[in-house]
Amino acid sequence: MTRRTTWRSPSTVKPAGGGAEDSDVTLLARTLEKRSSSFGHSVIRNASSRIKQVSQELRRLASVNRRGGAGAGGPRIDRSKSAAAHALKGLKFISRADGGAGWPAVEKRFDELAKDGLLPRSKFGQCIGMKELEFAGELFDALARRRNIAGDSISKAELLEFWDQISDTSFDSRLQTFFDMVDKNADGRITEEEVKEIITLSASANKLSKVQEQAEEYARLIMEELDPSNLGYIELYNLEMLLLQAPSQSVRIGTTNSRNLSQMLSQNLRPTAEPNPLRRWWRRAAYFLEDNWRRVWVLLLWLAICAALFTYKFIQYRRRAVFHVMGYCVCVAKGGAETLKFNMALILLPVCRNTVTWIRNRAAVARVVPFDDNLNFHKVIAVGITVGAGLHIISHLTCDFPRLLHATDAEYEPMKRFFGDRRPPNYWWFVKGTEGWTGLVMLVLMAVAFTLATPWFRRGRLRLPRPLNRLTGFNAFWYSHHCFVIVYALLIVHGHYLFLTKDWYKKTTWMYLAVPMFLYACERLTRALRSSVRPVKILKVAVYPGNVLSLHFSKPPGFRYKSGQYIFVNCAAVSPFQWHPFSITSAPQDDYVSVHIRTLGDWTRELKNVFSRVCRPPTEGKSGLLRAEYDRDGAMTNPSFPKVLIDGPYGAPAQDYKQYDIVLLVGLGIGATPMISIIKDIINNMRQLDGDLENGNGNDNSVSSASFKTRRAYFYWVTREQGSFEWFRGVMDEVAETDKKGVIELHNYCTSVYEEGDARSALIAMLQSLNHAKHGVDVVSGTRVKTHFARPNWRNVYKRIALNHRDQRVGVFYCGAPVLTKELRELAQDFSRKTSTKFDFHKENF
Repeated sequence: MTRRTTWRSPSTVKPAGGGAEDSDVTLLARTLEKRSSSFGHSVIRNASSRIKQVSQELRRLASVNRRGGAGAGGPRIDRSKSAAAHALKGLKFISRADGGAGWPAVEKRFDELAKDGLLPRSKFGQCIGMKELEFAGELFDALARRRNIAGDSISKAELLEFWDQISDTSFDSRLQTFFDMVDKNADGRITEEEVKEIITLSASANKLSKVQEQAEEYARLIMEELDPSNLGYIELYNLEMLLLQAPSQSVRIGTTNSRNLSQMLSQNLRPTAEPNPLRRWWRRAAYFLEDNWRRVWVLLLWLAICAALFTYKFIQYRRRAVFHVMGYCVCVAKGGAETLKFNMALILLPVCRNTVTWIRNRAAVARVVPFDDNLNFHKVIAVGITVGAGLHIISHLTCDFPRLLHATDAEYEPMKRFFGDRRPPNYWWFVKGTEGWTGLVMLVLMAVAFTLATPWFRRGRLRLPRPLNRLTGFNAFWYSHHCFVIVYALLIVHGHYLFLTKDWYKKTTWMYLAVPMFLYACERLTRALRSSVRPVKILKVAVYPGNVLSLHFSKPPGFRYKSGQYIFVNCAAVSPFQWHPFSITSAPQDDYVSVHIRTLGDWTRELKNVFSRVCRPPTEGKSGLLRAEYDRDGAMTNPSFPKVLIDGPYGAPAQDYKQYDIVLLVGLGIGATPMISIIKDIINNMRQLDGDLENGNGNDNSVSSASFKTRRAYFYWVTREQGSFEWFRGVMDEVAETDKKGVIELHNYCTSVYEEGDARSALIAMLQSLNHAKHGVDVVSGTRVKTHFARPNWRNVYKRIALNHRDQRVGVFYCGAPVLTKELRELAQDFSRKTSTKFDFHKENF
């Protein structure tokens, strides 16, 4: 066999890595991100290439004769330009975007995997780079049937034939390959049973367990659509018609007509680089200050205070008699101790959550102080404590104490009033004293607490052998952090028994600590009293797929909160002392308070187990694996619930969404919880506002258009598992049914499904379109909101919002894993600088 003379660019099989772009945005991405000098030439070149590609595909489609069984009276297939463009993106078995090595790489893997010059069927997927081995096996069988190859092994020449077919870019070739996979008996007809098998196979490749379970029902739906005459089979042209007429899965934000595209092209999102390095540095500095000025002035103030305290103490001891014996070592030690006392007092303030929430809700200072970064500032202060403790301890133990031990009698004479008439005999004298052992115990406790607070230990990323594995997880972090009660007690004792200060009014440790410790103690007392005085009753419990526990509580008297805020939850059956924060998923207008808790650690895992033991299976038609709730008479169906206390609410970045007319809400996995509360709040406010306008109400409790600014909300929920959509299915359906004005735009993304156009998800896309058109329900999410495949293209999301909302400020609120934080923040900054739309990014922190 000879190789073809027209070889394609290197290609390889790959799973989806990003959302599909529509043609307009693809053209935009290829043009805007070129330098302005080549802007016009780039537009013409890319547009010409695109038109040529579509034109070729149209000619190919037009030359194809009607397949057998269609007849002259068969249904006419749409051969429009849009259909051809959609077909160009469909049924890809490999992706050219990867830039892989193509056939040479496949050939190399063949040489590694083949035995006696033959590649077994079980190794075919690995050889071509397809992870789904079952899907790859079916593809192998289809290609082998087409060539009448018997057996489960192929040679390198036959593999090259297979590779040429699956890498063929023509739509007809892809369609035939896909049809051959379904048509297992190679009779040119597909039966309902064969459709069911390919649905099951596609669902398995995309980890859609619920689609697998309903494969028979969905196969019947496809046959009803494509076999209206009840022939019992469908043919190739039927499948082609379904693919060409299926609407694109990409939901447009706004319109993408030529006028809007022209407007977007007029925005040069990448300005010419500044050649002057000083101006370039100044521009970057100005951008940084514009984005971070609140953080900058707070950090500068903190550093200035630390530097001033260190300098003050350093100069003070430079002028004392001990300097002549201990030298600059004692100056550094005392300077470090002064900053240490200040930071030990300051570190308590960012975790006084009631105080922080009260200030951010009522005071104008919230506009200039970044309260959203309270926990980050807490960590920064911890670094300051580490530096201060290091300067103090190292200077004492390695410098000034040894100098004192080796001082001459004349040098020691002025030190007698501090250390006694008799010189300390050895190092142990310093250690065994109150000043020494209290300092060393504090050092050990702080070192343990700081270490267990790192992400590797706190999030259980380290896998330690028994019994050291108990040092990882939230429990170890929580208990070690509360050892600081002992640390503060020892700090006060240590600050009273000082070697070089004997006058009580010069011992300032207690002065630094008095107010912050009192405030923190009041905080903890308030939390304890509030949670016990305002008991809650559990109204409903449900355990959903993905290990998510939903708890609905009765709303305590006087309990008021804002959407986006969070509460602390305590369950004595798990731990009588631990309180864990969770975002509120109910809306302020609801008569209950709800949270959704994913089992990510030891405490949440045990909480789920505790409730699972007392819940019963759900009744038919109810979501959730386990549930318990009150019946119509107010009696609990299973009253043996563990006691649960809640405390809060506490302020969070998402609560500020009402400051913006336009909001972009992004939730990653369980990070959708605060966004769900916001979505429900928007719906309730709009409903109340419309009702007040219709009825002419203007009372104090009604929602005014001035207080409710939000006019457009974009919600993007990205999750790995199909079962995750069960968590908030009711909310999604409620929005789809009640939001008649289209204020809220919902976008669900399931990343386990391959991107649109991939052969592994092609049938799922067809099925999704059919089922949504007939029943109004999405096959992936089970809601009225259609699900996108793979991950969103976040740059496109920002581009489209910038197009639709020129000269406006958009609030971007994100909750989820840190992996996406950097990208979303940088895009917000990039578009704020280069377009007339300003994006304010907010990240949820607990």
